[in-house]
Formats: sequence, C-alpha cells, structure tokens
Amino acid sequence: MSAERIILIRAVNVGGAKLPMARLRDIATDLGATEVSTYIASSNLLCTPSGDPGEFDHALEQAIADEFGYYREVVSRSPAEVEAALVAYPFGDAAHGHLHFLTGVPDSTAAQNFCERDHGGGERLAVIGRDLHIDYPDGAGRTKLTAARIARGLGVTGTGRNLRTSATLVERARG
Repeated sequence: MSAERIILIRAVNVGGAKLPMARLRDIATDLGATEVSTYIASSNLLCTPSGDPGEFDHALEQAIADEFGYYREVVSRSPAEVEAALVAYPFGDAAHGHLHFLTGVPDSTAAQNFCERDHGGGERLAVIGRDLHIDYPDGAGRTKLTAARIARGLGVTGTGRNLRTSATLVERARG
C-alpha cells in the first residue's frame, strides 16, 4: 500500500471526543479516498484522496462535525513533507521530540516571540515553515505548552505527534 497523504486530526479520542478508527476509514472512503488505513487510535489516517487534498481535508472536518457533533482541525501532509520535517528537526536525538503540524505558516514575528518565550518547562522550540518543532526535556505529559497555548501564541492551530510516530507514518504511507 502507498498513500499520498498523511492526515492528522487534532484532539480526538481524548476528552470525550470519540472517533472510532473504523468509522474514520469509512468516512474517508465515502469521501472518495483510496488506499485508506489508520495508525493507532489517535486519528492518524493514511490515504490517497480523490481531488484536491485541501478540499478533502475540509470535507473530512465537516463529515466528522456532522456525524459526531464536534469540530476538529484536519492537518495533512505528503509523506515527503513529513520526512522533510523530521530531517529538519533542529534538536538532535531529543528523547521527547515532537512535531506540531500547523494549519498554516505563522507570522514570523509571532513565531520568533513564541519560540523565545519561557513556557515553564524548558522546552526548546523552532518554527520551520508550517511546523513547530518541540523538544520537551521533561516529557510532553508534564508540559504547560498545550495546543490551545500554541494556537494563541502562533495564531494558527495544529496537532502534534512525537518523532517516532511521525517516522512510522512516513514508513507506512510509503508501504
């Protein structure tokens, strides 16, 4: 199997926002996607959308909202884009490295200010294009750097994945 897109959905299967992976695969198929699969229960979808990927992302957001009653951002990248983000990761072999895939490119001044600010956990941050690279020295579970705080600071929303999951998604997408 080979998929053209890695699709990441923000904040599902946490805090009461349930989205069964079997149903997510069905929704993607109903929207015309092929080569559909999921990886772990945190809303990682691999598929080849029919038509424009951005339009597919919006249709998927709407279908989830219509069926489940909550809105969640869908962020997608090609396997090559995720691989490039992994290669560009500026913090070496960080044990708790993450990529926060953003819905757009943040304002450069906002990004610089956000990355230079102390967020209370010693995190190292860098915005490269549409991705926020994060090193959580004490682990992501203890950070105060939430998705909401990132969205406020950068002016764009997104969703995070650790480096291992990101690399696995690239491998699985390439089949």
